[in-house]
Amino acid sequence: MRKVFAFIFARGGSKGVKKKNIRVLGEKPLICWSIDLANRMEFVDSTYVSTDDSEISEVSTRNGAMLIKRPDYLASDSAPEWLAWQHAVNYLIEEGSATPNDIFISLPATSPLRTYDDINGAYQKYVEVDSDIVVTGVLSHRNPYFNMLKKGDSGYGLVIPSDVSRRQDAPECYDITTVCYVTSFKHIQSAKGVLDGKVELHSVSQRSALDIDTEQDFRLAEFLLQEMV
Repeated sequence: MRKVFAFIFARGGSKGVKKKNIRVLGEKPLICWSIDLANRMEFVDSTYVSTDDSEISEVSTRNGAMLIKRPDYLASDSAPEWLAWQHAVNYLIEEGSATPNDIFISLPATSPLRTYDDINGAYQKYVEVDSDIVVTGVLSHRNPYFNMLKKGDSGYGLVIPSDVSRRQDAPECYDITTVCYVTSFKHIQSAKGVLDGKVELHSVSQRSALDIDTEQDFRLAEFLLQEMV
């Protein structure tokens, strides 16, 4: 039977928001929103945090996650996270805790407002639909067929040239979110990136899609959490 592993990948050197992953949001450190939700999911067998940082490690283990030591060469802000994914799955396979057929769920710490239903929906889509990976997305406010421009040799024009004159006539486009990614260990081992292979999308709300990258994002998350009280 396939096991399901949840992962949170968290570097220590956050630049936009200092010590972002362990900064308190609401009543707990930011990373704990992801750990706690992963531990609530009945189908998740184990929750791991991959990090290079001792403070993140301490907070994570205290709140019920297991650790994977992230190598320094994968801890810089220029290192592709996909390589950290590959390191984590290879580590667990090599130590005998996982097999290539097991399921991988990434829950980035920067999306604390995701819900149980967001993760469950993405997971169920992965299980039921033929795909290599399920990403989450939110309907985009901008559309390359209608109101997004790029600079060309003769000036600015639509990103995708079209005869669309009304937004509602343009093909639906989605912003990828950091709410959740669901795939298999073997796909991560063989693929070159998130959008390699057959991709399916699970739609989430604008609220769930909030991705904390700046102080403004953090303050917005605090406001939205207070609204729930």
